[in-house]
Amino acid sequence: MSLLKQEIENHLYTHILPFWIKLKDTEQGGFFGKVNFDLTVDKKAEKGGIAASRFLWSFSAAYRITKKAEYLECAHHAYNFLVKKVYDHEHEGLFWQVDYTGKPIEDQKHIYTQSFGIYALSEYYRVTLKEEALEYAQKIFRLIEMYGFDGVNNAYKEEFDRQWKEVPNDKLSENGVIADITTNTHLHVLEAYTNLYKATKSDEVKERLTNLIELFYKKIYNDKTRYLDVFFDREWNPLLNLKSFGHDIEASWLIDDALKVINLSNERYIQMVIDIAYNIADAAILEDGSLANEQHENDIDYTRIWWVQAEAIVGFQNAYERTNDKRFLRLVEGLWTYIKNHIVDHREGGEWFWSVEADGRPTERAIAESWKTPYHNSRFCLEMIERMGKK
Repeated sequence: MSLLKQEIENHLYTHILPFWIKLKDTEQGGFFGKVNFDLTVDKKAEKGGIAASRFLWSFSAAYRITKKAEYLECAHHAYNFLVKKVYDHEHEGLFWQVDYTGKPIEDQKHIYTQSFGIYALSEYYRVTLKEEALEYAQKIFRLIEMYGFDGVNNAYKEEFDRQWKEVPNDKLSENGVIADITTNTHLHVLEAYTNLYKATKSDEVKERLTNLIELFYKKIYNDKTRYLDVFFDREWNPLLNLKSFGHDIEASWLIDDALKVINLSNERYIQMVIDIAYNIADAAILEDGSLANEQHENDIDYTRIWWVQAEAIVGFQNAYERTNDKRFLRLVEGLWTYIKNHIVDHREGGEWFWSVEADGRPTERAIAESWKTPYHNSRFCLEMIERMGKK
């Protein structure tokens, strides 16, 4: 494991983070919104609210683990853009999308976006103890609970207009359905509240986090198939027979992280975490060591998505820590070998490809854009550095 740790540390410090640092927009704030597949930078591309939050989280967390000053400086830079440009000081909450100067161009308020705001602001507070950052995180928490939580159906809603009137969930629905409830939003609310609890130790946050874990167990996790359902109507009826392998293995370790943070030792929940990991290991690991993307009905998508591989490593490492089953260590090593050989963009100035097609070709999609930021792969590195022990 020491060689693996050394390789991952080196990759984070010399390949991933330097790529994103170079995208710092010193004129307009934040980070440039797009790097095309040919590695040209589009300095006038839009900047997403989710992306802005993910930049803030990534550099804050990198500083927390490494104490390298350049990462803290980038975190300060990301924070200033988020609170000055992406936060709506008239109607509160984070915009979906702003232009390259920071003017809102898609002013919807999505609970998914707000979650990442909490996640990032909590992390920034943890490394700076800047009270303003925590106040913003708590303000967004109250917005989610006020507007985003449906107490009747015990579910978090999805999409709102700028004035917080609920609208159809166009932003986070796929596969031909418009979902009133998504596992993805619930997962990232859970992730956000976990980090907010780390920052505050608030009893209110703990209560909401406990409720979310129970929601995953009772409503989202299917104990017969050992998969998480993905899209639901307002009454929690699943809309599709869809299995998202990447979200499942990501949920396995994020739910477990929440359990550990609030010190909730519940055998039902722990078994769910373990069963999900075994299920994905059995169903979605391919012969080359990578993880397939998803399955709709009987149709499996064999595209190797960058974030799916990254989250799978953390998920299987966590499963090893829970079970001591060395099968999970072998899966971690296989995934890392696949990432090094196929997902990492070894071109001068490259980072990671968005994905690799079933035939082995890199997908010709932007290397950086609103949905592709340092969050998933820097987090995989930071998690593994922490889990394998600091030097």
